[in-house]
Amino acid sequence: MVISSIDLKDGHVVQLKNGKDLVLQRDDSDALIDEFNKYGEVAIIDLDAALRNTDEKGNTKNTELLKSLLRRGNVRVGGGIRDVKKARQLISLGAEKVIIGSAAWNASRKDGEPILNTAFLDELVKAIGRQRIIISVDAINGKIAVKGWTETANISLIEGAREAEKYASELLFTCVEKEGCMQGTDMGMVKELRNAVKCRVVAAGGVNSLEQVVELERMGCDVQLGMALYTGVVSLKDSFIECLDWKKTDGMIPVIAQSEAGEVLMMGYANKEAFERTFKDGKLTFFSRTRKALWTKGETSGHFLQLVKLRADCDRDTVLATVIPHGGACHTGSWTCFGSEPDAKSNMERLYATIADRFANPKPGSYTATLNDKRVREKVMEEAEELTEAEGKDEVVWEAADLLYFVSVLMYKEGVNWQDVYNELDKRHKEK
Repeated sequence: MVISSIDLKDGHVVQLKNGKDLVLQRDDSDALIDEFNKYGEVAIIDLDAALRNTDEKGNTKNTELLKSLLRRGNVRVGGGIRDVKKARQLISLGAEKVIIGSAAWNASRKDGEPILNTAFLDELVKAIGRQRIIISVDAINGKIAVKGWTETANISLIEGAREAEKYASELLFTCVEKEGCMQGTDMGMVKELRNAVKCRVVAAGGVNSLEQVVELERMGCDVQLGMALYTGVVSLKDSFIECLDWKKTDGMIPVIAQSEAGEVLMMGYANKEAFERTFKDGKLTFFSRTRKALWTKGETSGHFLQLVKLRADCDRDTVLATVIPHGGACHTGSWTCFGSEPDAKSNMERLYATIADRFANPKPGSYTATLNDKRVREKVMEEAEELTEAEGKDEVVWEAADLLYFVSVLMYKEGVNWQDVYNELDKRHKEK
């Protein structure tokens, strides 16, 4: 599958040729990551950090922008990660994985010394776990490239890759000579690398067609794309669809729909045309095997499933769709096809959504719609005091429910949602 790349330099999104020459520059990073995340993981690379263009605190002109993007999708981040402290900080800020480049290599080694910076990598694995680590095996003329691709080490790609996979869940290979040139990548070198290691391999640098994306997928490699996406040469939609294993599934891919809170809602089947419709309209569409026709969930009931993102499984024969449900997903009216209750079980996201609806579409007699900023703050303080004075389980439950309701109203008024709070708690947990 395709991993979309967002390269940052001087506070802008850029694409460079051979890692040096500026080809294009954009300033719509939020829109880019929201779009890219629909189709797969997103790689964010701080090029200034890779080139050591940092201040005394180790920050670059991209630092604040990078931080703002880390929780907007399934993000991996790289560029200038040279110590465990920075890697842990990026994970705590929302990165799912970190990409380690020059710091992984013992570039100035003498005969008999290890290829890798094993002291650093041992410490890193202990701190964040091997599954969160990606090691770059970028190469120029078959030799590992370091220091922002400005130098090569006396380490062959294959030799380095075999050692690197001991410390990483995947390897990122960029054919530097091809990077940004739109001339196709070195398929022979990618194939040799794929055959040499067992871990996940992501190929980058020069991929310039849907056919090459699919060829790399069939080879067992993911593809990281930059220039080909920004210039419109390769479509994320087409790449996602064509990389699925249609032969194994006889043209029908099972699609499991789940809410953003992780609730499984329903399962159906989709052919290529159904995926096309889903991406076009932003509503989950299936192929009805009974009616032999496409059907968009909710086209009759209005209970449609708004697309957030699609993810293919490791075998590329099943897709998980994360959606925002507008009403019950089941034809019986139940929230989920795997339960008989007519409504969703209460959770903080559902409460928040109800509060948002009350302010957007106030109904006669709605108490929520009457709450102004001053009054809701007074109620939070009042309910917090009542909770501290509550005695016994039932009383604590009652007062806690009241407090959470008013806290949710206050959050809505300040533009804060529960995922923002979960993210902060997650950050605190990972910092410890």
